[in-house]
Amino acid sequence: MVARSLTPKLLTEVVGTFVFLSVVALSKPMGALAPLAIGSALMVAVYMGGHVSGGHYNPAVSFGLWLRRKIDAVTMLAYWAAQLAGAALAFVFGYLVSAHTPGIAPAHTATWIQALAVEVVFTGILVLTVLNVAATRATEGNSYFGLAIGFAVVIGAFAGGPISGGAFNPAIGFGATLGKALFAGGNFDWFWIYVVGGLLGGAIAAGIHEVQIRFTERPVEPEPAAPHVAIPSD
Repeated sequence: MVARSLTPKLLTEVVGTFVFLSVVALSKPMGALAPLAIGSALMVAVYMGGHVSGGHYNPAVSFGLWLRRKIDAVTMLAYWAAQLAGAALAFVFGYLVSAHTPGIAPAHTATWIQALAVEVVFTGILVLTVLNVAATRATEGNSYFGLAIGFAVVIGAFAGGPISGGAFNPAIGFGATLGKALFAGGNFDWFWIYVVGGLLGGAIAAGIHEVQIRFTERPVEPEPAAPHVAIPSD
C-alpha cells in the first residue's frame, strides 16, 4: 500500500528532476542568460508536479521538509533515489543531444571554503523559500509558490554560481559530476561540496523556519465538546 501511494509521487520527482536538470545540462551556450533559463525550468517543473509530490527535485529540499516533519524518512529516502535517477538521466540526455557535458566545479580562484559557504547559503535560501511558500499554513493555497522557488535559484545562480559552480542541489552535483566522469574523464573530487553544502543549507533553513513559525502557527485548539444533556426517562 505504501509503495502504491508513493508511485505517482516518485514518477513526478523523476520527471520533474529530469526536466529541470536537462535545462541545466544544456544551458552553457546560453551564457549570461543561463540562470534565467534554469530558474524558469524549476518554476515550470514545480507547477507541473507540486500538487502531486510537492515538487522537490532536490535532496536538500526533501531533507529540510523531513526535518520539519512534513514528510517521513521513507518518503525522503525514496525521493532521494528518484531525484538522483532523474539527474543521471538528464545529464546523459544532455550529452546525447549536444555531445557536451558541462560538469561542475568551483571557480579556479575559489577555495573550497568559499565554494562550500556559497552552497550552504544559497541552498539555505532556496529551502527556506520552499518551506515558507509551500509548507506553511499562512501561505497555504497561494499561486506564486513556483515563481518564488524558481527565482530563489535565479538569484543563487547569478550571485553564487561563478564562485561555487552553482548547484544548490545535491542532485545537480551528482548528475553533472557523473556526466563528466562518464563522457569526459572527470572525477568526483568536488562532489562532496554539493552534498555537504546542500544538506547543511537545508538543515539551517529548517531551523530558521522552526523559529519563524513557532509563534505564528499555533496548534489548532480542538473545539469543546457539546455539553451532555440528560434526557429524563418516562
